[in-house]
Amino acid sequence: MRVSREKAQENRKQIIEAAARLLREHGFDGIGVADIMKAAGLTHGGFYRNFASKDDLAVKASEHAIADRMALLKNGLAQQQPQDPLRAVVESYLSSAHRDDPGSGCILPALAADAARRDDPALRAVFITTIQYYLDQIAKLSSASPRAGSRHPAAILSEMVGAVILSRVIANDPLAESLVAAVVADIAGPSPRRASDEE
Repeated sequence: MRVSREKAQENRKQIIEAAARLLREHGFDGIGVADIMKAAGLTHGGFYRNFASKDDLAVKASEHAIADRMALLKNGLAQQQPQDPLRAVVESYLSSAHRDDPGSGCILPALAADAARRDDPALRAVFITTIQYYLDQIAKLSSASPRAGSRHPAAILSEMVGAVILSRVIANDPLAESLVAAVVADIAGPSPRRASDEE
């Protein structure tokens, strides 16, 4: 049975969205095509009508995942604290919500190690674009930050990504919260709320 062009596009979108979530949760090698298609509510046979290979889907899914994170920044996350927009971004990135839900989070802590082991220039290009985007955004936000203005954006990004990775390993241990709090304070300074409590 043939499907309309609109339905075919909808199916493709469902597959990419399912893959973007599952790949971030399980890694590139931790989930199969059949599982992705099942999560998308489609049969396995429809996969190759949409993608040349699982690697092709991995690239499309990674592009989709970072587009979501870019939209989060563009839609005003930094405006939550206009006096210190970098703090808003750092606190959101290092939040327990991001830590505990890798399927909807940033691809860097979820998949960068996997991507580094794959000989796929197209996939690496997605990660390079992602890293450059974050560096550009951090540079812009740092200029308005009272503490981070002198720090290199690459150091800030590396600290943020590393903190998410480590906090996911120890998620149910109190050490995770203290680790994240230390990184937020290192990048953006002590929490204004905590500082006012101490006065």
